[in-house]
Amino acid sequence: QVQLVESGGGLVQAGGSLRLSCAASGRTFSTYARAWFRQAPGKEREFVAAISWSGGRSVYADSVKGRFTISRDNAKNTVYLQMNSLKPEDTAVYYCAQYSSVGLPPVSAYRDWGQGTQVTVSS
Repeated sequence: QVQLVESGGGLVQAGGSLRLSCAASGRTFSTYARAWFRQAPGKEREFVAAISWSGGRSVYADSVKGRFTISRDNAKNTVYLQMNSLKPEDTAVYYCAQYSSVGLPPVSAYRDWGQGTQVTVSS
């Protein structure tokens, strides 16, 4: 069993930056693709970005492409989401999830959700 804990959220002005972290603990020796999702009030959870086990492949939602960067440090069992040029519409609770896979699985496959971290972008 692997537990994921997100951190790094906060309040930032539009145009600012934040870096989120997702630390894994427990059974971390397996190969996991990891992803970030977000859920704004009154909206469904949506995919943000994903990264393969090796870090060699990553994918992004169109809404964040060019502004967000996902990365990972397997030695620290941590995945990061660098968020630049933040917009008010990026306001949401951001969640980390994973799936046992070497490559990138379908978005619907991710599980083992963390508790989330709140990101609020003021205009």
